[in-house]
Amino acid sequence: MGTGALARPVGRRPKVRWGNREGVKLIVGLGNPGIEYQFTPHNLGFLAIDRIADDLGVEVRNRQCKALTARGVIGSEQVLLAKPETFMNLSGMAVRELVAKYDVRPEADLIVIYDELDLPLGTIRVRQRGRSAGHNGMASIIGALGTQEIARIRLGIAPEQKILRPFRKAQLKIVDGVLDTTAEAVKVILTEGVAVAMNRFNRKADPEA
Repeated sequence: MGTGALARPVGRRPKVRWGNREGVKLIVGLGNPGIEYQFTPHNLGFLAIDRIADDLGVEVRNRQCKALTARGVIGSEQVLLAKPETFMNLSGMAVRELVAKYDVRPEADLIVIYDELDLPLGTIRVRQRGRSAGHNGMASIIGALGTQEIARIRLGIAPEQKILRPFRKAQLKIVDGVLDTTAEAVKVILTEGVAVAMNRFNRKADPEA
C-alpha cells in the first residue's frame, strides 16, 4: 500500500547518487485504471503523476509495457512518468517491463508514489528503501524487482476507510496541496537527493482550520 531485499554485504550501505548518470529516471504513480476510480484516495499516485505531467506540459497517454506514460525533463534529468494499467495489486508487472526496457536501476533511477493509510491526509513521507508496509501495489513492485531498495513517496489518506470512493468536497483543497508538494518532492529527489527531500518534506501535516 513475501518480498525480500537483495542480499548485500554486511557494513555500510553504498551511497546512491541521483542526477549523475545518463538515462531516464522512472517516476511511477500507483492506482487503478478506470474513470470510477479516478478521484479516489487509492489513486493518489495516479493523481500525483497527472499533476507532474501538467507542470511539465505533457499528457500521460502513451501506452507501453502495460502502462500509460509520458516523457519530460525535471531539472537536468530526462524522466518517464508512468501509471500502470494492470490494477493496483499487479503494479509490479508494468514496472518490471519498464525497468527492463529503459535499463533503469531501481535503487537509483526509480521513484514510486502511492497512498498510505497509516498517515493522515495532507501528509507525505519520503523514504529511500523499505518494505511495503501492507500496500499491495508496492508489495507487487518489490516482488517483481526483487529489491526493497526503491525510493518512494507515501501520501497519507487517513482516516479515510473507503479508499475506492471519491474524495469528499471538503478534502479536495488538502488533496490539491498534497499533489503540489509531491511534485516538488520529486524535483528535490532528482536534483538534490533523497536525503534532502526526506529532511524537507517529512513533516507532520498542519492541523485543519
